[in-house]
Amino acid sequence: MPGHSVCVTGCSFGGRFYSLEDTWHPDLGEPFGVMHCVQCHCEPQKSRRGKVLGKVNCKNIKQDCPDPDCDDPILLPGHCCKTCPKGNYAKKEDDLHKSYNDRSYLSSEDLAPGESRTDFVAVLTGVTDSWLPSSSGVARARFSLTRNSLAFSITYQRMGRPSRIVFLDSDGTAAFEYKVPKGQSEMICGVWKSVPKALLRHLQTEQMRITMTTSANKREEVEGKIIKHRALFAETFSSTLTSEDENSGMGGIAMLTLSDTESNLHFILILQGLIRHKQKVELVYRQHILREILANITSHDPDFAEVLTDLNSRELFWLSRGQLEITVTTEGQDPRRISGFITGRKSCDTIQSVMSSGDALTPGKTGGVGSAIFNLHDNGTLDYQVQVAGLTSEVVGLTIELKPRRRNKRSVLYDLTPEYNQATGLATGSWSRLEARHIHMLLQSELFINVATAHSQEGELRGQIKALPYSGLENDMQIWNKYSGSFVSPPVRTGASGHAWVSVDKHCHLHYEIVVAGLSKTDDLTVNAHLHGLAEIGELDDSSTTHKRLLTGFYGSQAQGVLKDISVELLQHLHQGTAFIQVSTKLNPRGEIRGRVHVPNDCEFGARAEVEEAEFDDFFVKDPEELKKDPHTCFFENQHHAHGSRWTPNYDKCFSCSCQKRTVICDPVICPVLTCSRTVQPQDNCCPVCDGEIVRDCSSPEKVEEHPQGCYFEGDQKIHAPGTTWHPFVPPFGYIKCAVCTCKGSTGEVHCEKVTCPKLTCSHPVRRNPADCCKECPEEERTPAGLEHSDMMQADGPRHCKFGKNYYQNSDNWHPWVPLVGEIKCINCWCDHGVTKCQRKQCPVPSCFPTTRREGSCCPECVGKQ
Repeated sequence: MPGHSVCVTGCSFGGRFYSLEDTWHPDLGEPFGVMHCVQCHCEPQKSRRGKVLGKVNCKNIKQDCPDPDCDDPILLPGHCCKTCPKGNYAKKEDDLHKSYNDRSYLSSEDLAPGESRTDFVAVLTGVTDSWLPSSSGVARARFSLTRNSLAFSITYQRMGRPSRIVFLDSDGTAAFEYKVPKGQSEMICGVWKSVPKALLRHLQTEQMRITMTTSANKREEVEGKIIKHRALFAETFSSTLTSEDENSGMGGIAMLTLSDTESNLHFILILQGLIRHKQKVELVYRQHILREILANITSHDPDFAEVLTDLNSRELFWLSRGQLEITVTTEGQDPRRISGFITGRKSCDTIQSVMSSGDALTPGKTGGVGSAIFNLHDNGTLDYQVQVAGLTSEVVGLTIELKPRRRNKRSVLYDLTPEYNQATGLATGSWSRLEARHIHMLLQSELFINVATAHSQEGELRGQIKALPYSGLENDMQIWNKYSGSFVSPPVRTGASGHAWVSVDKHCHLHYEIVVAGLSKTDDLTVNAHLHGLAEIGELDDSSTTHKRLLTGFYGSQAQGVLKDISVELLQHLHQGTAFIQVSTKLNPRGEIRGRVHVPNDCEFGARAEVEEAEFDDFFVKDPEELKKDPHTCFFENQHHAHGSRWTPNYDKCFSCSCQKRTVICDPVICPVLTCSRTVQPQDNCCPVCDGEIVRDCSSPEKVEEHPQGCYFEGDQKIHAPGTTWHPFVPPFGYIKCAVCTCKGSTGEVHCEKVTCPKLTCSHPVRRNPADCCKECPEEERTPAGLEHSDMMQADGPRHCKFGKNYYQNSDNWHPWVPLVGEIKCINCWCDHGVTKCQRKQCPVPSCFPTTRREGSCCPECVGKQ
């Protein structure tokens, strides 16, 4: 709580900090993934001085698995122990009845390592014990928790627009208040950032409530409990049920989904204020009763689940148009009734797609990009806006499709080609004939958008249509930018592409959200590769890099954040549309994809200070106790490090580490080639220097003034002697081998320039290491005649690889051995000229459900298959 000093003790593991008594499954990164059969525990231990410290203890829990009481147990995704295939998992169509924490439908590529999402829901109805008259309003709130950030989407009916939303803890105390911006929309979108850990526990144990109040003349209040629910991840249709009676305090919600193969409509009702012994649930079209079910909903069990089987074509049509109504009526005297129309699921998430050549049915590297954004209306109409650029030839087809049933056998649902303008590269329109099945598949991320060109008739670009979780940025259909390799200078033939939303707020802070697709996975699967990209913003004029700024280092396929201290010049370039955002990778450190950014703003005098001027904190050395409270602080080697800081780790002086929002990234120091005849090795320095040169460590701004005869470089935070050269260090990207910096004399000016690669005579040059800047000729092409392979290896020096405690010769293959788990036969590693590379065995996508994995087998199989 504010005003209290909090001492944080715990454990550091894999770049993440865990509190005492926390348990987790370690994530070893690609290609190993999460080790579900290993459980780690942060155990409290007392030091000699009596201080409580944390110690990590991991153990294999597979031997603790109970014996399943069936003949054919199955192993579910994300589990360690086998279970019997009964009830919840026997039929795919029982989607709404799965456990709420079954997240197997989520793609692990969309989330950063260590991240997971948990969904919650709340039904808000009139408060009966309040001094206010009970409201007839009903609201439905959906929440998504990622790490400690809680995003919420709220719709409401039969009440005025709320002005205030308050989250209450288990004691009924206000924990967080959100002031609702004015507007006409019936959707409220917001984010509660940095939820305290104690309140996260309240949330996970369903001890929190949420209230909404209006500030109109007729003041109303609705309230509800925040709960987890197993139906949330499968929900594709929804309904909010209200009463026509004034001040009724009644209401409810329905979560619905279609079966994957049959025309069955599954639904779950959650009701408030309508608890009688018997109710009647009806499916209605224009006051005509189509289906009727008897229910028995009580205060002890307010949920009601049922399946409406075999919907006919008319019922499915009415469902797609939002014309079906679900009603609940109590039986007996004085019957009470609530009802609501069924529509596609509403959310603040953005339905979008990034189309790339790397994700085409026949993957390629054309440098082209496609970007699409969609908006689904209650009547089943889907608005779309699609942009494409950087293609090899003219567009001949733009289609929305299903996943191919067989390789290169496309299933087209809707043709957007007539709306495509070749001159602008833009297609804008509406698809007004979506079937209920199409809406279901759209909201389950089962549809794709394909761009066919004259040179690639089956498709040059392709992307999955999926929801981008709401993060606080208003993703307007008119304001987003596309990124491709063709916009990089010089152009890059890459399979990647992306798009981003960028805005400048009233404080002149830049808010951004970036989505990328099609990044090469071949190099990213190697153990030594960094699984992150680098995003930066700057001017389109490459002759000056004065105003180029690092945005973020990111993992997975998404990045978002806020950039506060922006220069006046960069804000002007944003206003004029002469700025760019570029995403770089280890494979293309000079730029993988780039796009122009145009954000009109009136920030003529730069970023404006907020009331508390919190951004100035970064200019001063923070107090250790303050560091512990900062959610972006990293905990490494029993020390706290501020976000953006850089240091040399104790375990090896030839590594350099940086803290990037709770993530520690360590890179080996890359020493530049020296041209002098005599070198010396300074104490506590990794790289040798020419005799007579000085390299001083600089940990505070004051030291810069003490040594005016040198250059201070912000990246590695060191003073370099005049005339020295080095590879620049750019957190979190590490050492950039494609650039060399030089300290220019006594002026203190640092001059950095790109490395000029030598011209090669071979026909197939290769990059020996993903971090290398220049390509080389392969060994077989540059070996002089008569030199034996063994001699060549000796001439080039040792080419062995070290993995764990073992050494391997070049071209050796092995299965990795992981402590507590043993040998992992589903992963194959090999030594490639001193670089260890590992890759998981590629498995075909199973065509059935459920699946299981036999002992000793790497790939899932259909249950019952012999």
